[in-house]
Formats: sequence, C-alpha cells, structure tokens
Amino acid sequence: MTPAFSHDMAEAGSVPPAEDPAPARDALGVEIVDATGRVAASDVAWLRDKVAEAARVLGCGGQFAARLIDDHEMSGAHDRFCGIAGTTDVLTFDLSDGVSVNDRGVRVVEADVLACVDEAARQASARGIMLRHELLLYLLHGILHCLGYDDHEDDAFTRMHTREDEVLRAIGVGDVFSLARRGQPGTGDAEKGVGGATGALGSGME
Repeated sequence: MTPAFSHDMAEAGSVPPAEDPAPARDALGVEIVDATGRVAASDVAWLRDKVAEAARVLGCGGQFAARLIDDHEMSGAHDRFCGIAGTTDVLTFDLSDGVSVNDRGVRVVEADVLACVDEAARQASARGIMLRHELLLYLLHGILHCLGYDDHEDDAFTRMHTREDEVLRAIGVGDVFSLARRGQPGTGDAEKGVGGATGALGSGME
C-alpha cells in the first residue's frame, strides 16, 4: 500500500483479550518506513510483526502505514495538521469514516501514522527501555485511536493506556506505558500519556 502521507505529509501476568482475534485472512496489512535512516532494519521488521500481532489481539484488519520521522519533520506536521508548534511523539490520521466492520465481523482500520524517533529515543533513554518498545507503543496508540479509544479525559486516559499495556503483554513485549507511572524516570508526553491526533488528513490525533 502506498501511504496517503507519502506525497503529502512527507513534505511537511495474564491478559484477557477484550476482543476476539481476527482471522488470518483478515490480518492487518502493515507498512513501516524509516525516514530517518536511524532505526535498524531488524527493528523495523520487528515493529511490523508486532503491530500485526497486536492487531490480531485487538481483532482488527485493514491497512496501517507508519512513517518514522525526526523532530524536524514532526514539528512541521504538528504545526500543519494540529496548529501546534514543536515536536510530539505520534500523530494518527484515521482515513476511515469511523470504526467499520467487514462481512466477517472484523473491525477495519485504515490509518496513517507519524511516529517521532527523536522523541522515542528521549523517552526510552529516560526510562531505560528499548527504542523499539517505545516506538511500538506509539504505533499501538495510533491503532487504538482508530478503534475509538481516546485519552483526553481521565477515565478514557486510564482505559486507553491500560489497554495499551494489556496488548503489549499479550504479544510478549510487556508493559511500556505504565513504567513511567511506577516511579520510573520519565518526562514529557510519556508521563502524561502518549500524544496523538486522529482525524482525516486535514488534522491529526495526538
């Protein structure tokens, strides 16, 4: 799949699965491009595989394209699509008309995501975790936004970020978001909640 942003944005213990796993034929198509050249190819492949695993746990299919970018590109996109100056961790662009379900009962995601490698590196260093785990958190955050999760109100914040760590545990990664809330060092958005913005390409979800 050619990401919608390829021409546009590039300019600028035990976990109960809350959803039924998607059948293999309805697997999420995942494309991840490292525009920084700083993420190891093996880590990009790992991210692609883990996003696909997470989608199976969440019971969703469709198409998901992510571009890993630096602070400069993220700052431009953040200003262009959200009207906010400065970098952020992740922007999600939901290309669907809302959460849809195919004829086999599988929820369909159509999303483009921008994830900031520089911000992920800062957060990973502060909390002593792997860069790829922090980036995976951002990508999962984008999927959950497209499935109707939000983190702007306290109750919704707790529900969304609890679900993130549930899914990360289910796919063998373990908690990532909650590390910053257990007395571990952490700064910026990772303590408040992973950012993001969702919407059509005229806007983005943080």
